[in-house]
Amino acid sequence: MENPPEWGDGGRGRRVVVIGGGVAGSLIAKSLQFDADLTLIDPKDYFEIPWASLRATVEPLFAERSLIHHKDYLANGRHIVSEVTNITNKEVLTADGHQVTYDYLVVATSHYYPLPVTRTDRLEEYQTENEKIKAADSILIVGGGPTGVELAAEIAIDFPQKKVTLVHDGSRLLEFIGPKASDKTLEWLKNKNVEVKLMQSVDLSNSTNNSSENRTYFTSSGETIRADCHFLCTGKPPGSEWLRETYLKDRIDNFGRLKVDENLRIKGHRNIFAVGDITDIKELKQGYLAQKHALVAAKNLKPLMSGGKESKLAIYEPRPSPKIIVSLGRQDAVAQFSFTTIIGLVPGMIKSKDLYVGKTRKKMGLQPK
Repeated sequence: MENPPEWGDGGRGRRVVVIGGGVAGSLIAKSLQFDADLTLIDPKDYFEIPWASLRATVEPLFAERSLIHHKDYLANGRHIVSEVTNITNKEVLTADGHQVTYDYLVVATSHYYPLPVTRTDRLEEYQTENEKIKAADSILIVGGGPTGVELAAEIAIDFPQKKVTLVHDGSRLLEFIGPKASDKTLEWLKNKNVEVKLMQSVDLSNSTNNSSENRTYFTSSGETIRADCHFLCTGKPPGSEWLRETYLKDRIDNFGRLKVDENLRIKGHRNIFAVGDITDIKELKQGYLAQKHALVAAKNLKPLMSGGKESKLAIYEPRPSPKIIVSLGRQDAVAQFSFTTIIGLVPGMIKSKDLYVGKTRKKMGLQPK
């Protein structure tokens, strides 16, 4: 096991590097900024609340609150806007030439999903996506997980006159939750005139242009779909490919996730943590669980930095998710609780109106509005 440095006084001055400024990385950086010499390395100058992104596609102004400059919550830390290219046992190397020495390291690179570097460019991207939807009479969505379902619902509510087709290669929508929730969601979408095709895939490289806009897409079962544009909403790979040539290459499992212990430290390393979707913790990959990882890891780093006993470290206990809520437009949602599954306005009141954006901003120390 790698030994962390030994100190007897407070944690200030201990060099903590956080790689990745997503849900977990940004929260741990915020939590530790006054307890350590903190550096956040992220290829963007902003943190995006990911579960708000589909609302921002149909209403670009919504992104004004869900895209947060790192500097807005990081008052006492350094932020390097760059990709990380390598990790050694004491340094993090970046694409723009920084060599950042660490005493403690946190890996929080979530999923691989390239985004614009600046908040301004991301806002423009939402504007472009929105114009694409507005200009289209027919829209194809590929993927029936939470992203595809939520996008289909957002478009169906905001643009009811548009023809929306959702194609999914599974036997039911939202396969990560129970069949009852899937059935209720399918019924809801059909009632909103969304055409759903299950057990089929679409070869997007094989689509043909009929005109300047309308395209023809072919499904795996030989069906033809005509649509003016498409959105690909399939799963994103873990953000770990870059780690395969680094000091941590032996700590990646077969699914591309980092193996962590009960304290959220990477196995075999006493001073390196991993949090969020990049970990191999057996639980659903949900934003609020990634935030819980961040808070447990921050709680553990504080005593470690000041020479505290390892026996006192907090243990992260994965639990079955007590509630799963998938937003369906601005008012409705489908919710699976431990005791029942419901759809409509009641679960919608919990999530769909604001998509937890105000709550998340508050957690980051910012005004909800």
